Amino acid sequence: MDRVTCPVLGARRTSAAEAAALIRPDDVVGISGFTGAGFPKAVPGALARRIREAHERGEEFRIGLWSGASTGPEVDGALAQVDGVNRRLPYNSDPNLRRLINDGTVDYVDVHLSHAAQQAWFGFYGPLDVAVVEVAAILPNGLLVPGTSLGNNKTWLELADRVVLEVNHWLPRDLEGFHDVYYGTARPPHRIPIQLTHPLQRIGDPYLRVDPAKVVAVVETDAPDRNTPLTPPDGASRAMAEQLVDFLRHEVRAGRLPPGLLPLQSGVGNVANAVMEGLRDAEFEHLTAYTEVIQDGLLDLLDAGRVTSVSATSFGLSPAGQQRFLDNVGSYKGRILLRSQEISNHPELVRRLGVIAINGMLEADIYGNVNSTHVMGSAMMNGIGGSGDFARNAYLNFFVSPSTAKGGAISAIVPMVSHVDHTEHDVQVLVTEQGLADLRGLSPSDRADRVIASCAHPDFRERLRDYVDRARAERPHARHTPHLLAEALGWHRRYLEDGAM
Repeated sequence: MDRVTCPVLGARRTSAAEAAALIRPDDVVGISGFTGAGFPKAVPGALARRIREAHERGEEFRIGLWSGASTGPEVDGALAQVDGVNRRLPYNSDPNLRRLINDGTVDYVDVHLSHAAQQAWFGFYGPLDVAVVEVAAILPNGLLVPGTSLGNNKTWLELADRVVLEVNHWLPRDLEGFHDVYYGTARPPHRIPIQLTHPLQRIGDPYLRVDPAKVVAVVETDAPDRNTPLTPPDGASRAMAEQLVDFLRHEVRAGRLPPGLLPLQSGVGNVANAVMEGLRDAEFEHLTAYTEVIQDGLLDLLDAGRVTSVSATSFGLSPAGQQRFLDNVGSYKGRILLRSQEISNHPELVRRLGVIAINGMLEADIYGNVNSTHVMGSAMMNGIGGSGDFARNAYLNFFVSPSTAKGGAISAIVPMVSHVDHTEHDVQVLVTEQGLADLRGLSPSDRADRVIASCAHPDFRERLRDYVDRARAERPHARHTPHLLAEALGWHRRYLEDGAM
């Protein structure tokens, strides 16, 4: 079946190598893709080969790279291996590119995912030269059927001077109708409220638009998304999931949540997926989700009938979950809606819907500050992603993590986090396999007592308790948030000296 039925754009079919030749040194390239789904499969690899050949000739060739979130090894990995990127935003999870970011070779702009599109529109990042966007089909009228993620595709198509479209035949043609692309966003002072009051409510169009005059190449591909297999939930993940689900029950009994809860959001990873598994076996019914990524656990809830509707910006399924979706794609239509990430992560909508946000962390301190991004304060892991978009605006937010890392050598609960992504003012509930700390309405001193007692690993609990006791004794007139600064920093320094980072 022909996927390119627009005569104008059909005439611009070309090879990946010819399309890559249209990208010049120092161009800024906006790429499709979000958490391993929907990234272009052919042009980035052809561009990487072109860059490698240029470097072999002694020529400089690097590009700026913008995306929705993380992509696949065929994009970030391929370009990192040839030292082809000079600046990256707003999120990355590729280990090769992470290494270049941390050694200073690549400038990394770590941005809240809800901010990336609007700040690009505001001109904060400079011009966008090229957009390379994967789609499922091009219709006769030139409209584009999106693929397995929307991310920032709408914005890149609008802002770019030149557009390359990859039409992927692997994508189900039945994806048409799964998307809701909102075109009502305006710049201040001309913005109006976004009229969305239910996760499955449509406020936009099923298609992406592009100016045909900007399309310089159409490349046809047939290649799958590259989503990472999820590790089966371990004991720690199950313990965190059970505690979180029990807490939701408590909130329902207290009248602070309705019996069907409020729309759920969960970050990417095994712990968040385990929480979704825990909800599958719980008594809650008629659940909804307003989130970024659809992982296997959320698909399980849909299949079990626990969840009735899901709004997201991308799929993030394991290979098995991906196949399950492909085999039953028609059964999910009308229950799943993919939106641009400026809408899926929009603070106004998160707050209006009353989202329950569940996100991971690297470490938390005794007063409730959370570090989601930096190992030992200096080395970037992946980026803040959408956790801040949801946590700051959620009705109720959770941050989850095992209580230790590096085989128990490092405590995830520390006197002072080495990097702050979410301040104590925004963090409501911390969860580790040791327990759950509800921090709502507590003073900093009370939070410290609760975090240590509930969340710290027993191997570190006494040391943390001793730190707080001595800080209170040595700061009798500063009891609000007592700290021993040199010692708090030394907590991290010990692990750096031991080479644990």
